[in-house]
Amino acid sequence: MFYVSEINHEAPKEFENETQRLIYEALAKLDIPFDRVTNDYIVSMEDCVEVNKVLGASIVKNLFLCNRQETEFYLYVTRDNKRFKTKIFSKALGVSRLSFAPEEALTEYLGVKIGAANPFSLVYDKDSKVHLVIDEELMEYEKIACNDATNNAHISITTGDLFEKYLPYTGHEPVILHVDEEEEQA
Repeated sequence: MFYVSEINHEAPKEFENETQRLIYEALAKLDIPFDRVTNDYIVSMEDCVEVNKVLGASIVKNLFLCNRQETEFYLYVTRDNKRFKTKIFSKALGVSRLSFAPEEALTEYLGVKIGAANPFSLVYDKDSKVHLVIDEELMEYEKIACNDATNNAHISITTGDLFEKYLPYTGHEPVILHVDEEEEQA
């Protein structure tokens, strides 16, 4: 059985990485309330179902992408069950075809390992090298849930706090993008 703790509202006593420390420092500094759970190690979106139930919010899907030259990086945030086709996404964004960024870039720019990139981890990107792209459907969400730069703890905050407090603090202005799912499935 997949383990998920009860909700708490405190940062962990010890941090697993620098990005995790920066996330909780930002939440405290900005006075952003959050719900937090610890859980078994998550490796896929299917593993998120139990976490979603406890947090009362859907964990969003986060894709770290780059151009062919690996000079432009993008964090695409979308709903958990939305299919992704790089050709359709790249066209909607108006850029040359993107692909998944190498793990080294993920560590360099967001300070996390594979599976731990998300809007919270942008606090590590002090030079705003990563472009944030948010699926417009997420603007309808009351809360956004993501990991805390680890794969064994998740936090949720209101969408308002994410856009009005957290992202401005990180210096990342999101591009809100419409990606037509009908076209994605073609």
